[in-house]
Amino acid sequence: MYKKKLLQILVCGGLAWGIQTGASALQPTSAPRPVKVLIISMFGPEGKTWLDHLGHTQAINVAGLSPDYPAVHCNRDEVCVLTTGMGHANAAASMAALIYSRKFDLRKTYFLVSGIAGIDPAQGTLGSAVWARYLVDFGIQWELDAREVPASWKSGYLGINTHGETEKPPLDYHTEVFQLNEALLQKAYLLSRNVALTDSPAAQAYRAKYSYAPANQPPTVIQCDTLAGDTWFSGETLGQRARDWTRLLTDGKGTYCTTQQEDNATFEVIKRAAAAGLADTNRVAVLRAGSDFDRPPQGVSNVDNLLDYQQQGGFVPAIDNLYLAGSPLVNAIVKNWAQWKDGVPGN
Repeated sequence: MYKKKLLQILVCGGLAWGIQTGASALQPTSAPRPVKVLIISMFGPEGKTWLDHLGHTQAINVAGLSPDYPAVHCNRDEVCVLTTGMGHANAAASMAALIYSRKFDLRKTYFLVSGIAGIDPAQGTLGSAVWARYLVDFGIQWELDAREVPASWKSGYLGINTHGETEKPPLDYHTEVFQLNEALLQKAYLLSRNVALTDSPAAQAYRAKYSYAPANQPPTVIQCDTLAGDTWFSGETLGQRARDWTRLLTDGKGTYCTTQQEDNATFEVIKRAAAAGLADTNRVAVLRAGSDFDRPPQGVSNVDNLLDYQQQGGFVPAIDNLYLAGSPLVNAIVKNWAQWKDGVPGN
């Protein structure tokens, strides 16, 4: 009886110890690392342009990040670079993995999304660096077969649970449109608006095919809004829908400018983290640089514009201009942390 009782104690005690050990294994082994700025890139070259300028960084592996980019890289100034992987699923998965790893203290972190994008030639050009006010999801729509679009419609798209392309949907997904903090947007723009951006001979040659500005002008830092959708598109009809959809979802306040895949997914993860007290959505800025046009110049087909997007010459200057336009904000935050740590400082 005594041996049986002792065995029960040892088993139960061992089980309890195992449970405690397993639970502790799920917790960080050290205090979360504070981060002043988290730069969010989507694929290697976007992240590399920052890493090339941040000096020595430490690689911190985080379970659940993209297997292509399994580590976050942080320097001694508490600036970190995360590369999520491309597309909304990768962006959401990587952002959630980083936040809920609890390896980082992100409560006072400024998040800078920094990536390339397609660009509307009516708003910008190859290499333009664009700060967004609104993040609009282009993928949450109904689509009609293009062969059966009503003759009076501009496109075959309409909001979910609406009856026409000009009716604003009820926003039942709660991720269709986000507005970023205006104070941070204005700071970012003012700090960077006079930065001299890079260009390339190939980009100059391609933009010269356009007969109007700003498409045929050198790149500058501008403010207009960004549209997320995992399906790449090219052409006037879809481009006009992007313009109309942005205006519709922002009640006429937004101006479509760049097209990318990830930003609404990224912001939604930060929003949920903020609701849990782990982040602050007022500290999110989005910078996109035009690497290719969303519609062709006269004499070039939509097919060629899409299939030959890499031949437009905008990729290299767009990558370089992410750092040139984004670094003034990052530097201001780091160098003047006492003024920034509790929120965006006033003028």
